Amino acid sequence: MIENYLEKKENPTWDKEIELTKRVVHAVNQMSPKPKFFVVCGDLVDAFPGNKLRKDQIQDFIKVFSELEDIPLICVCGNHDVGNIPTIETIDDYRQKFGDDFFVFFVGGVMFIAINSQYYADSSKVAAYAKEQQEWLDNLLSRTTSYRHVVVFQHIPWFLDTPEEQDNYFNIEKKLREQMLEKFHKAGVKAIFCGHYHRNAGGRYKNTEVVVTSAIGAQLGNDGSGVRIVKMLTDSIQHQYYAIDQLPVHVKLE
Repeated sequence: MIENYLEKKENPTWDKEIELTKRVVHAVNQMSPKPKFFVVCGDLVDAFPGNKLRKDQIQDFIKVFSELEDIPLICVCGNHDVGNIPTIETIDDYRQKFGDDFFVFFVGGVMFIAINSQYYADSSKVAAYAKEQQEWLDNLLSRTTSYRHVVVFQHIPWFLDTPEEQDNYFNIEKKLREQMLEKFHKAGVKAIFCGHYHRNAGGRYKNTEVVVTSAIGAQLGNDGSGVRIVKMLTDSIQHQYYAIDQLPVHVKLE
């Protein structure tokens, strides 16, 4: 995306993204204690389905992240991964290449839910898949009380700054946004971590925090390429965004 979208080169490569990601992986491998897992909140590659560069980008994505040392990689589905208007074919291809596009896992008494936000952006060609996810999600949200925290990962944010903001390319349309945020709030979801914006942003809906994290790759703002460190403490969730060259070696869990 750096050479393709920002620098507008005629024959763009993704060498810059490879180098930035290698630096992140190296830094994360040095952290003490080691992170429980590493999440990419969508747009695993830049090339949309059908783009001739996609196969090579996927291979390089897998190659670079395979260098993580004993740190599981969690892949969340983004619009570049299945298309702005996903189809059965693009969803099935994603599942074959990366695994499920919605799933739940549990670490240290915390429920982590990953969802495919493209079903909320445009499900016109995948109505059955969108219904399947919603029924699955509603069932999960009905049984969250026994967990220390409940956290959601998705690509497109529900909002960037405030729940009342107007619809735009980087958020989910307002009526659906309000319905879903209330569901998350009632289920006790503490935080929803998102990507898509290529800048840091976020805000709160009642007791639920929406956290928008910038990218390792192309920046559309002034945050600098980096990642967010999240701490699941007993009574709270703490997080901070770090540029790559500022990532700490020792992470204090307090």
